[in-house]
Amino acid sequence: MSAPEVSVVMSVYNGAEHLAQTLTSILTQEDCDLEFIVVDDGSTDDTERLLDEWAIRDSRLRVVHQQNTGLTRALIRGCAEARGEFIARQDAGDVSLPGRLAAQCAYLRTHPDTVMLSSGACFRGPADEMLYEVRCEGEALDRGLSSLDVQTIQGPPHHGSTMFRRQAYLEAGGYRLPFVVAQDIDLWLRLADLGHCWGLGDIHYEARLAAGSISGQRREEQIRAAKLAIECARLRRRGQSDQTLVEKGLPASAHAGGAATSREQSRFFYFVGACLSKRDPASARRYFWRAARENPLFLKALARSILG
Repeated sequence: MSAPEVSVVMSVYNGAEHLAQTLTSILTQEDCDLEFIVVDDGSTDDTERLLDEWAIRDSRLRVVHQQNTGLTRALIRGCAEARGEFIARQDAGDVSLPGRLAAQCAYLRTHPDTVMLSSGACFRGPADEMLYEVRCEGEALDRGLSSLDVQTIQGPPHHGSTMFRRQAYLEAGGYRLPFVVAQDIDLWLRLADLGHCWGLGDIHYEARLAAGSISGQRREEQIRAAKLAIECARLRRRGQSDQTLVEKGLPASAHAGGAATSREQSRFFYFVGACLSKRDPASARRYFWRAARENPLFLKALARSILG
């Protein structure tokens, strides 16, 4: 088989509920030669069966089943399987809008000095409500990744909205095992060392927010990992190796996943309510009430559930 132009790489763990929507959004992309590599990271729901059924119907879907190893190892496995000139990321449960891959491939074809790009992203809530959009246009992505400060650094709008050159990914060293979280910012900073990063302003990606996401449950660990990635970038940009720093690794998180705690659920519902407060006050109050129910001591959520 000849190599496709783009390899779309996704890891999924117990994502059966929204899997068909995600698979459809990639396999119906037009004007690009693609393969879709999905790593089933030890799912215990219906994910394995669904993936195998879809793979029988569409040979472009390549499924890798493995024991649960976590996102970073799964992405390493998926990218190692990639044969395309470009690698596009996709997250389970999210949707790539029509034209996404064609637009990103077209830009990389005509701009050989660009190693990575991202589209804008729309973020949706648990009931598919539109919450907000994030765009990073043009050279803003390059500038955002040059700011080596955890408070001001700005990467792509979403991990799943990125596409990068496979050769640059290999030259940069790919995803790195010590970064069990913030593996994206660590990779982006190393890609930025090799060439230009560019933001396509158009919205080509829809991300679904959920209380049980890595960002929702492991926020403190993500910040620590991002600080390490930034310190590594500082060393590299001074012409020094970051290997010793990476080998020290990161302290294990006290909260390593599983079901979201009541406090995390509460914070998540409050955030969704805040996003909806101007556009849909009635729905916002319902989310504030859910936040207050999860954490009765969250008085601000209780107040906003009453007052709006």
